[in-house]
Formats: sequence, C-alpha cells, structure tokens
Amino acid sequence: MTDSKGKLENAKDKIVGEVKEAAGKVTGNEELELKGKIQSSKADIKGKAGEIKEGITKKINDVIDK
Repeated sequence: MTDSKGKLENAKDKIVGEVKEAAGKVTGNEELELKGKIQSSKADIKGKAGEIKEGITKKINDVIDK
C-alpha cells in the first residue's frame, strides 16, 4: 500500500469511526458506539505506526547517504 493510499484509508476509517460513535451515542446503541471508537482508534494507531516507519526509513537513508 502506498503512503498516500494508506493515509487516505486511515482518514476514511477515522471519519467513519467517529460517525459510528456519534450515531451510537445519539441512538443509545452502545455496540455501535464502541465499534466506532475501536475503528477510530485503529486508524490513529495505524497513523502513528506509519509516522514511526517514515522516521525510521529517513534515519536509515540518512545513514546510508553519509
């Protein structure tokens, strides 16, 4: 998966998760609210992992370029 595609997918998951969470709160559906929280959190974690991966890649490239 390319970086931009991954970032777009994470953004979509975050938005969908937040909508599910809000819909669950409004309707009193705890299961939907929880699923939304999980989906949103999963997107956050994937985003952080991607940032870490980019940082490591940059450091490796910096060392190689020396």
